[in-house]
Formats: sequence, structure tokens, C-alpha cells
Amino acid sequence: MKTKDKIPDSLPESFATEEEAGKFWDSHSTMDYAEHLEPVADVIEIRDRIFEVRVEEDIFQRLQREARSLHQSVPEVIDQILRKTLSIT
Repeated sequence: MKTKDKIPDSLPESFATEEEAGKFWDSHSTMDYAEHLEPVADVIEIRDRIFEVRVEEDIFQRLQREARSLHQSVPEVIDQILRKTLSIT
């Protein structure tokens, strides 16, 4: 059974904060506001790519302890370990 088309909320004229804008767009689709979109000539260059790697829980817990002791994030510690292990500088 199809649901009736929902009328989207009015698009605010502006947002007071980035958080307010984020909250709005987290719960709304840009496709509902296509008539407000304008083409731009900007080019986005993706310089870094992030990859997910699965690790067992016990390994992750050890990584968390190591990161805390070094005052670093888990991704930073993993990057350092992998670079050292693979001899990448």
C-alpha cells in the first residue's frame, strides 16, 4: 500500500548555527528541496580515503588502552603500528 506524498517542511531562510543546520539536514532530504538548489562550478577533490578494517574485540580494547596511554586516538595508533610494521614512513 502506498503512503500519501508528504509535504516537506518549509526550508528555513537561514540557520543560526552549523549544529542547527546539521540537525535539520539529518532529518530532511535535499531531494525535497530541489527547486532551491543551484548549480555551482566548484570542484571537490578527495585527497584522503578512509578504510574500515575489522578487528577482534580484544585487539580493539588493547588498541584503546595503548591510545589512552599515548594520548592519541585509536586510528592514529593503528596508523603508526601499520606504518612501522610495513616499513612505511
